[in-house]
Parts: sequence; structure tokens; C-alpha cells
Amino acid sequence: MAMQMTEIRWHGRGGQGAKTASLLLAEAAFMTGKYIQGFPEYGPERMGAPITAYNRISDEKIRIHSNIYEPDFVVVVDESLIKDVDVCAGLKKEGAIIVNTDKDPEQLRAKLGGYEGKVYTIDARKVSMETLGKYFPNTPMLAAVVKVTGVMTEEKFLESMVESFQHKFASKPQVIEGNMSALKVALQEVKG
Repeated sequence: MAMQMTEIRWHGRGGQGAKTASLLLAEAAFMTGKYIQGFPEYGPERMGAPITAYNRISDEKIRIHSNIYEPDFVVVVDESLIKDVDVCAGLKKEGAIIVNTDKDPEQLRAKLGGYEGKVYTIDARKVSMETLGKYFPNTPMLAAVVKVTGVMTEEKFLESMVESFQHKFASKPQVIEGNMSALKVALQEVKG
């Protein structure tokens, strides 16, 4: 039986929480009994500068310790990166790309330089404004990733996120509800 390992590459801009989202995904997967890696690619961490982060999620021990060059999935937290960065570099055509945008997947495909795999979109701005009252794209993007990759069930994901938010926001429990509803709404809003 082939080892089930999923490799994910995140593209965001400094300050948008792509790194945080990749670590939250790793934590949630770990809580469901998976082996995980979550790591950013360290470069200049300036606000607005392009950043990259990675996840490996597996049912068995992970013995690879390198960057991910041929991801199964790519997550683009800021649509404007598509013109600055080759977001599809190495992306397997059996995989998929998930982009934060208000455009539909077919409109977006035209900008992806001939990528042949699946294209999913979510309007993370709309979801986060509706549920959190401000723009935090990483929370909806995290849910979109779980929805598209199937690395864990939605139920398990939501359960582990409640726990992780309870730790993270222990001093401000009112934040938990907004974040949980951002995740739940996002799970429904993914197009593709």
C-alpha cells in the first residue's frame, strides 16, 4: 500500500497569516493522529512581502526533511501573488490550487499559466468580514484547504480547531465563536 502523504504549499504575503494557517493545519492534523510537518520558508518577513509555508501530512512517519517542490495542493492567500510568483511551479496536475478571490474558478484558470489541475476558489475576504468583522484571510483559507484536500473529516477538523482556539484565545473567548463560524461558513463557500 502506498503511503498516503499530502504535501501542501502556501503562498501569502507577510502579515496575512499564511504561516499561522499552515501551523494550525499541522496542529489540527496532529490532533487527528496524523504525522505532520509545518514549516515556513524563511525569507524577509516584511509586511506585504511574498512568503511561502509548507505542510506534509501523512498516515505514517515522515522521513523527508526538505522543502516541497512538487506539492499536491497549493494555497494562494493573496490573489495578487499570481502575477508576482509562479504559484503553480511543480504543482501536480492530479492536485489542485485553492485561491482566495471573488472570481470563479474558470475566470481564474486563465491567469494560471496553463495549469491543468483542479482550481478552487473562496472569497476569504467576504467570509472573514461577515464572521469576524475584519479581514483575516487565513481562517477561511484553512477551512478551504481541509475541504479540498480531505486530509481529515470536517467534523474532526472543527473539533480540533475548537480546542486549539480555546488555548490560543484563552484570554478572549469571544473571539472563538467568530473564528469557528468563519471556518464553518468557509467550508460551505468553496467553489470548484
